[in-house]
Amino acid sequence: MRDDAPAGPVAADPAGLRALAVATLDGNWEHDHTVPSRTLYPHQWSWDSAFIAIGWAHVRPARAWRELASLFRAQWADGRVPHIVFNPSLRVGAYFPGPEFWASALAEGAPAAATSGLIQPPVHALAAWLAYRRDRSEAARAALARLYPRLVAQQRYLATCRDVGGGDLACIVHPWESGLDNSPAWDAPMAAVRADAAVMRAYRRHDTVHADAAHRPTDLDYARYVAIVASYRALRYRDDDLADRHPFLVECPLLNAAMGGAEQALARIAAVVGADPGPHRDRAAAITEALVRRLYDPTTGLFHPRDLRTGRLVPARTALGLMPLGLPDLPARTAASVIAEACSARFGLAPRMERPLPSHDRTAPDFEPLRYWRGPSWLNLAWLLHRGLRAHGRPDLAAGLRRSMIGLVARSGCHEYFHPDTGAGLGSPAFGWTAALLLDVLADP
Repeated sequence: MRDDAPAGPVAADPAGLRALAVATLDGNWEHDHTVPSRTLYPHQWSWDSAFIAIGWAHVRPARAWRELASLFRAQWADGRVPHIVFNPSLRVGAYFPGPEFWASALAEGAPAAATSGLIQPPVHALAAWLAYRRDRSEAARAALARLYPRLVAQQRYLATCRDVGGGDLACIVHPWESGLDNSPAWDAPMAAVRADAAVMRAYRRHDTVHADAAHRPTDLDYARYVAIVASYRALRYRDDDLADRHPFLVECPLLNAAMGGAEQALARIAAVVGADPGPHRDRAAAITEALVRRLYDPTTGLFHPRDLRTGRLVPARTALGLMPLGLPDLPARTAASVIAEACSARFGLAPRMERPLPSHDRTAPDFEPLRYWRGPSWLNLAWLLHRGLRAHGRPDLAAGLRRSMIGLVARSGCHEYFHPDTGAGLGSPAFGWTAALLLDVLADP
C-alpha cells in the first residue's frame, strides 16, 4: 500500500472505519485481483481473495467478480485452486517460496500461470453467494453462472483426490493448506517430518525481512515446511501416492467445515443458475456427519485435527476446533458444547468481550501472543465464528464478537492480525481481508 494511505488508528465511527477499509482495498488492488498486503504478500492468495471479494461486494461489486474470476483462471485441470497465483511481473527471487521453488509447470494439468501446488480452505462458494446476495443484477447472475462449474470442480477435487483417510473428509498435505500456517495444531504431525534448520541455508526467507522474526515461524519449522513441499513436488503434486509417500496428512476441521459450507452455498447458487441443488444438500449433510464422527472429541467439547499417519486426534485446543459452528446442521448438543468451550477462559467469548478472540487456547503453556497463529487474533476467524454463532441462535455472543472485531480496527487499523490481550496491530499493515471483512460486519449489524 502507498506510504501515505491510511493504515493507523482512526475514530471508531462507521463512516471513518468504512473509509479506511475502502482505502486499504483500493491501495492493494492489482488490475484484476487484490494482494493481501503490499509488503509481505505481493501475489494473489486463494482464501484471501475469497474474503476480499466479500468486502468488494459492498463497495465495488464488479471487482468482487473480477477477484474470483482471476483466481479461478489459475484452477488446475483436476479442480484444485492453488493457494498462490504468482504475479509474473515481479522479479525472480522477490518472494520466497516463489514460482521457481514450486515449479508447477512440471505437473500434469497445471495452468499456464505459475502457481503453488497447494490449496486453502474452500470459502469461495460462500464468497460468491454473499456477493450475489448483495447485488442480484443480471451481470452478477451471469458471473455466478460462469463460476458455478469451477466451484463444483473445486469441491470434487477435495472430495475425491484428498479423501486419503477414506472417512469422507478431505485431508491437508501441508500446514499452509489449513490457512492457520503455524498453529500449534500442527506441532505433533510436523515433529515426524525429517528436516533441520540447515535446509534453510539454500534459501532466503522474506517474511523476516518485513516482520519481526520473533513473531514468525522458527527456522526449524520453516525447514519442515520446505521439506513437506519438496515431498509433494517430487510427486509432481499428484495425490494418488500420498498415503504411501507423503509425510504430512491431516484431516482439518476448518478445511472440512469450509467444504461443507461450500456445498450449502452451492445449493443456493444451483437454484439461481438452473442446476439441481439436491446433490449439494446431500453432500453438505454427509460432510457434517463425517466431521462429527471423525473430528469431534466429546471430552474437550471441541473439534480436533486427525493425524492420518497415527490415526489420532491432535490434542491442541485451537480456534480450528470452533470453526464447524459455521455449519447450521451441526447437531444441537455438539454445537452447544463447542459454544461452551468458546465461552471458557481458553477463548473468552462473551456478550461483552474483554479481550479479542485468540487463535489458540490462551491458558495453554505454548500460547504465544505475538507469534503467527500461535495466539494472536485474526479477523477472518472471528468473522467465521460470528456467522456460526448466528446460525446456532446465539446473537448475543455474535454481537459481542462483532463489537470486538470493529474495536480492533478502530484501535489499531487494518492489520494482518492483533495482540490477543491488548489489541495492538501485528503483522502486515493495510491487510486486505481485515479491511474486507470489516466492511461486511459494518454493513450487517
